[in-house]
Amino acid sequence: MNRQLVRSSDTPTVGILLRRWRDRRGVSQLELASRAASSARHISFIETGRAKPSLALLMRLAEELDVPVRERNTLLVAAGFAPAFPETPLDHPVMETLNGELDRLLAAHDPNPTLIHDSVYNVVGANRSLLALVSGVADHLLKPPINTMRLALHPEGLAPRIRNIAQWRAHLLGQMERQIVMSGSAALADLCEEVAAYPFTDRGPVVPAVDAAYALPLLIEWEGRQLSFVTMLTTFNTPLDVTVSELAIETFLPSDAETAAALRDKLTEVRPPGHGPGSR
Repeated sequence: MNRQLVRSSDTPTVGILLRRWRDRRGVSQLELASRAASSARHISFIETGRAKPSLALLMRLAEELDVPVRERNTLLVAAGFAPAFPETPLDHPVMETLNGELDRLLAAHDPNPTLIHDSVYNVVGANRSLLALVSGVADHLLKPPINTMRLALHPEGLAPRIRNIAQWRAHLLGQMERQIVMSGSAALADLCEEVAAYPFTDRGPVVPAVDAAYALPLLIEWEGRQLSFVTMLTTFNTPLDVTVSELAIETFLPSDAETAAALRDKLTEVRPPGHGPGSR
């Protein structure tokens, strides 16, 4: 099969893209060449357009620079090759098995609130405990695509209920900023700029519970009680599909006995209303 494609004249060259990723990762030409079994001279020639990388070398360079799967396709097309990684919608029949496993995973995580989001924090699935936790936010925040950053930081979302909003806001914004550096995502940069502009009220210093000293807790008020969570993020290892590579499973784990009891006693009583906010 002929893997060569015509590259649009307004697309950055593969050399420019490669140099951007190398600079973003803080890797010298010599170091990258050593990692990818090439030479600094050849890397320099690729970046300046004096040489074209082979498909095998380009894939090694992308791997060594930890280029996101979506952007690896961009590199390949810029070099004149066909994209190597499909982008399959989650509702496609070939994703049926994956969807079933994700549904079972969400259910198994109850009573711990759990959601699945994409690379720009749009929710693609949530369990019933998560739905209970976000109940009461403004309706417009629950219209698809539901975005976890907007839910957390919007003044009509969870922000007024987050006891340590200043700490949690700084954590979320810092997390997005690091991801922007790593991914170069313009969409994520736009989202970060948007939510950073949301007004918020600093409720004063908060001393984390001793039990949660190992991680910054999310302290959130729910039905007259304060719940304390730490979050755990899970992603797919060695994904070969763009869609799958951008999925992340976020679980809110109780960081004290009171929160664990509240989850068991109250949150699991709530059932998602059909295709409710984020339910799969």
